[in-house]
Amino acid sequence: MISSILEDNSINEQLIQNFVDDLCPMGADYSDLYFQYSISESWILEDGIVKGGSYNISNGVGTRTVSGEKTGFAYSDEISISEIAKAVKFARQIVNPNQKNNSLSLNKNLKGNFYSEHDPLKSISAVEKVSLLKKIDIYARREKYVKQVNASLTGSYSDVLIASSDDVFQSDKRPMVRLNISLILEKNGRVEHSSYGGGGRFGYEIFTDDALVNSYVDEAIRLGKVALDSVPAPAGVMPVILGPGWPGVLLHEAIGHGLEGDFNRKKTSVFSNLMNQQVASPKCTIVDNGTLKDRRGSLNIDDEGTATQSTTLIENGILKGYMFDKLNARLMGVSSTGNARRESYAHIPMPRMTNTYMQAGEDKVSDMISSIDNGIYALNFDGGQVDITSGKFVFSANEAYMIKNGKIASPIKGATLIGQGHEALKKISMVGDDLALDNGIGVCGKDGQSVPVGVGQPSLKIDALTVGGTEV
Repeated sequence: MISSILEDNSINEQLIQNFVDDLCPMGADYSDLYFQYSISESWILEDGIVKGGSYNISNGVGTRTVSGEKTGFAYSDEISISEIAKAVKFARQIVNPNQKNNSLSLNKNLKGNFYSEHDPLKSISAVEKVSLLKKIDIYARREKYVKQVNASLTGSYSDVLIASSDDVFQSDKRPMVRLNISLILEKNGRVEHSSYGGGGRFGYEIFTDDALVNSYVDEAIRLGKVALDSVPAPAGVMPVILGPGWPGVLLHEAIGHGLEGDFNRKKTSVFSNLMNQQVASPKCTIVDNGTLKDRRGSLNIDDEGTATQSTTLIENGILKGYMFDKLNARLMGVSSTGNARRESYAHIPMPRMTNTYMQAGEDKVSDMISSIDNGIYALNFDGGQVDITSGKFVFSANEAYMIKNGKIASPIKGATLIGQGHEALKKISMVGDDLALDNGIGVCGKDGQSVPVGVGQPSLKIDALTVGGTEV
């Protein structure tokens, strides 16, 4: 059986075939069905007590017909023959509903195998989940400055089935877990907050490794102690070094979204019409890769049933590619890159990132630091905002340091990085050999939909960037 969704709802492959045929009348370019069954849970600890938790089950089917740039979409929270038929009838109204296309054949296509298909919620017992959270609380409180400990353990498991008019018939079982630790520290009357965590497409059993979990707690404590000792950030234009790993969220927001196919088809991206042109420093190569093992942003197939892949977006500073779903790819005369994503069956897919990162260079971070007389070393970010059309961004650093006379100086608080993505790319003069990906915590929002993603980069030196600070 390709998916338990069919068996559990008394639906066979012939019925799926009939629905796809009905959904794609004459005049339609493409149609698909997206079935989903999902379970999710969360466990929340506050001050040594598991005070909250939830367990949710959802299932449904989304139906879509595409004609030109028009999309007819409907969904049902009930997977039954009658409800699917209603959704199909509604979705196909954008074209002539009385003309049927030729019958299509559904093929079971090959897909990747980038994560386990086992249900992560069953990987350890409820007692073990509670024990894990309580051990985090006990371990964190060994640090005298820690005054409050919150921790959360979340997991989900989705079974999806995709059938479409271009002969796709594919399923995927998608696990996801995440552990997050949040601390409040106090020192000499000063109070600061810090957090750290990780996750990916595997089971909870990875968190039964005490050394791993303790390293998360240690890092949250370290970040909090750095904040306690920080001084107000300066302001002005200066060289900035971005650390490896999570700071790649700046690339994701300020550059990645601008390389998604829909923005470029509509010519609303700063990167529109710049294919094969120099858009970044020759030291920059950026890829979007949905095939990384167990990574949060990875997928065996995207949400249109296309196999994910590694797509080179920028190579040696030259713009080489955009990220596409089927609709935008067809309208631009290219092929999908396996980047169609949707939050759930109740949402329309659109081109989205998976794991987006800059590839490693050959420079040493020590050489970057020694090359700067007065600048900023930003190692972690809280988040930021970006305007896709202009590429302008504002990001807040939650761990940053002054660089004075080629050496790391005091930690700073309240630093914001301000600039334009495409301009910042051109000012990158050094790319480190220390590529790292984030720990598996990324969530990307677009048009009201949230999906899990991965980010990463090596250390980068940007020769000039505006820093907004709080120093008086």
